Amino acid sequence: MPAEWEPHEATWLAWPHNEEDWPGRFEPIHWVYGEIVRKLSQVERVRILLQNDEVEYTARNVLEKCGAQWEAIEFYPMPTDRVWARDFAPLFVKSATEIAAVKWRFNGWAKYPNHLRDEAAGQAIPLLVKTDFWQPGVVLEGGSVDVNGAGLLLTTEECLLSPIQSRNPDLSRTEIETALSDYLGIDRVLWLRNGIVGDDTHGHIDDLARFTDSNTVVIVTEQDRSDPNYEPLLENLEILSHYPVLTRKLPMPAPLYFDGQRLPASYANFYIANKMVLVPTFNDPNDRIALNVLAECFADRQVTGINCVELVWGLGTLHCMTQQQPA
Repeated sequence: MPAEWEPHEATWLAWPHNEEDWPGRFEPIHWVYGEIVRKLSQVERVRILLQNDEVEYTARNVLEKCGAQWEAIEFYPMPTDRVWARDFAPLFVKSATEIAAVKWRFNGWAKYPNHLRDEAAGQAIPLLVKTDFWQPGVVLEGGSVDVNGAGLLLTTEECLLSPIQSRNPDLSRTEIETALSDYLGIDRVLWLRNGIVGDDTHGHIDDLARFTDSNTVVIVTEQDRSDPNYEPLLENLEILSHYPVLTRKLPMPAPLYFDGQRLPASYANFYIANKMVLVPTFNDPNDRIALNVLAECFADRQVTGINCVELVWGLGTLHCMTQQQPA
């Protein structure tokens, strides 16, 4: 599996349609998507799954007003349950001469029963682009793993090994590592412990720690000792220090709540596109610090913030909603 910073043919998205994912705050989400697609369409193709004709009408209207590059946009009629393409879409792999896809099973994060349309959409994507694909029969979401393109993979025990929201209760750590090796070309799995507070997925790595090059990992840290994230993030930082990678720290934004619920706001949920890195921001003083750190990590790309205060109420942001298809 190539690293996210390697050249893309396209980014896959699903246009928002499920109001229950953003109760009371659904209307602004279209415009957040419009801005994201506007940015992405400047640097690569954007392939968008559409629930129905009404959703397509909305998407076209929003993208027209936002100034998206139409020549880079492709629409595909395809019903989904939600929009988190990172988790239900296949993970693409490549050799020196060809691209293929691995369609892991998606079971709604072992939590939501309404996931069958997402699972079907993920199976359809390789067919839409006429790409060979394998189905390992193992449950795995794209947001639970991050790779450096040179054989290393980051993940958490909380997501892949915990009995809570258990994806593969019959598989051992060794069996999971074997599947990752067989289907993604992984030589070594770097296990961290727990994800961030408020993460509905129970420990996805893409809110916690990410590769920025083949040797470097950025990891979020919390300075407030009274915050429930403080100890778990400190533990992960210590674990990471024993792996063969360089480490850079990202801050956490101040806790973000809506309707009494803590939201999984994290700067680690950035998305690396061709010539560009989109970073979630939260109207927080640490936005500037996070953008500066990532600008140093990706000196050859435009690093730009996307206001995700509304989007994160759906319990995900930029990395969660995107899935890259490598060139």
